[in-house]
Amino acid sequence: MNKWLFSDTLLRLSSAKKIAYIAVMPAFTVVANMFFEIKFADIQFSFTIFVSALTGMILGPLAGFTACFLGDLVGFFYNSAGFAYYPWIGIAMGLVAVIASLCLRLPFQGKLPLKLLVVSVLTFAVCTVGINTTSFYLLYGKGVGYGTYLVARLFVQG
Repeated sequence: MNKWLFSDTLLRLSSAKKIAYIAVMPAFTVVANMFFEIKFADIQFSFTIFVSALTGMILGPLAGFTACFLGDLVGFFYNSAGFAYYPWIGIAMGLVAVIASLCLRLPFQGKLPLKLLVVSVLTFAVCTVGINTTSFYLLYGKGVGYGTYLVARLFVQG
């Protein structure tokens, strides 16, 4: 059971090292949010998804989810820019870690590009479209169809 909750790397470490690993990764997520985002008008490119996937691969599903969710929350408190906190973004980032971690365990030996493709497709479908876009649509998409909102959010806003 622990093998499906934590990575092999984390399972081999002492309790103190596990805590250190889990504490460093939210800090890494906060730094990625602060310094590795490119904003131009309404378009935003962020490396946070990459960091979340990497966190899941290093820590495993449960610890990765926790680290990414906490990283998003701490990042918000550090730099909210006056906006409201949207918990579904933290949940989506945590699920990126879960998906990446579980996909690494797929039985495609020596097929890392295939595993990364599965991670990309699943995180796009589940996290970007399923959670983030749907949540923003329910909050702000009054008077417009979901398909129109989805196209505008993903392809017009980037």
